[in-house]
Amino acid sequence: MAARGPSRLFFDTWSRSYDNPVVQALTYRPVQDAVVTALREQCPRRVLDVGCGTGLLATRLHGELGVDVVGCDYSSGMVTRARWRSEGPAWVLADAMALPVGTATVDAVVCTESFHWYPDQQLALDEFRRVLRPAGRLYVALVNPPHPRLSDWARRVSHWYGQPFRWPTAEQLRAMTTTAGLRVVRQQRLARLPSVLLFPAVLTIAEAPPPR
Repeated sequence: MAARGPSRLFFDTWSRSYDNPVVQALTYRPVQDAVVTALREQCPRRVLDVGCGTGLLATRLHGELGVDVVGCDYSSGMVTRARWRSEGPAWVLADAMALPVGTATVDAVVCTESFHWYPDQQLALDEFRRVLRPAGRLYVALVNPPHPRLSDWARRVSHWYGQPFRWPTAEQLRAMTTTAGLRVVRQQRLARLPSVLLFPAVLTIAEAPPPR
């Protein structure tokens, strides 16, 4: 039986308050800053933003880096607000575990603060690997608890509230990424609120195999 993921209605409702400037400045902006900085080092031409939300990061990548961006999200509410935000990127309603993107067609995949919601995280990583061009890079940023017990505890609590998610540890995410056929380049802890000790945000950067 497939794992049960969160309902679309949950995210459609969340989309109405997602852009709260205080929440964005304290929680999401530091993660997005780190991704933008890392992408500047790579200089990709085409980027896929999986779990794009209301399109803040995708719009920023299109404007600041001048790259072609496709933003996709599971929630129609999020995608609708992203389309209102900007006509620069292409916006697609899509499931991270079945991306409507051709094989080996993007230089970079970014996934910020959405990976923990995916009911089959390994399948999502396999999809990220599929769409990446040779030597393309994956940027996954989310909470990585420092200990498996904290990860398990957070998972159980989320199930009690009816919106199950999983925050893997950095080591667990590294193992899953390697299983998907990607080489982990680095993992860096990001300073942001609400917690930097028990539940730190970590940016994992991985690379697809180079051309043969």
